[in-house]
Amino acid sequence: MALRFEGKEYILEEKLVEVDESTVIPEQLASYGKHYDDATKVVCIMVTTMNPELRRFYEDYWPFGMNNDLAEKYHKSARQEKFEVVKSLMACNMKEGEYVCNHVHIMKRYVDRLVKINVHFDEELAIDMVLNSLPCCYDQFILAYHLNNTKTTLAQLHNLLQTADSGLKRKNSAPPTNDLVLACENGKGKKRKVAPKTN
Repeated sequence: MALRFEGKEYILEEKLVEVDESTVIPEQLASYGKHYDDATKVVCIMVTTMNPELRRFYEDYWPFGMNNDLAEKYHKSARQEKFEVVKSLMACNMKEGEYVCNHVHIMKRYVDRLVKINVHFDEELAIDMVLNSLPCCYDQFILAYHLNNTKTTLAQLHNLLQTADSGLKRKNSAPPTNDLVLACENGKGKKRKVAPKTN
C-alpha cells in the first residue's frame, strides 16, 4: 500500500539493470538514476518491516530480487496452508449433542480462510459440505431444504440450522404423552404382587 501510494510499485516488477554512463544517452541515465533512488527507498521500507532474521538474509538484495524470492517462499507456504485447511474442513463432522452454531462457525472460518488465500470456493459447495457434515438427526431438515430448493447464503443456512436445532431440542425434551401418563396412573407397568403359596 505504501509503494502504491508513493507510485513506486514498478520497483517490484522491474529489475534494476546497471548502465554504462559513457555509452547511454542522458535520458537513459536519468531514468536509471530515478530507478536507483526509488529502489534504495523501497528496499529500506521492506527491510525495516522484517524480523531480524529476514533482515540479515535480505540486506544485500534489491527489491526486485527480494520480492521474487519472498513470493516463491510464501507461494509454497500458501500451498501447504491450503492443504491443511481443506483437510480440516473435510474432517468436520458434527456429533449429536454438539451445538450446531459452533459447528457452522468453525466450518465458515475454514471457508473464509480458503477465500483469503485466493482459493475459489463456491458458496453452494460450502453449503453442501456443511449439510453433509451434520448428524442423522438433521436428515429431515436436509430433505426439506432440498425440497424447498431455496437459494441461501452460508449465513442464511446458519440461521435456518439454529432454528432447526431449537426445534430438535424441544422435541427431545418434550414431556411424556397423556396416554403414557394415564397408563402409569392406572398402574400399568407396575410389578404384580405374588400371592403367597398355600400348602
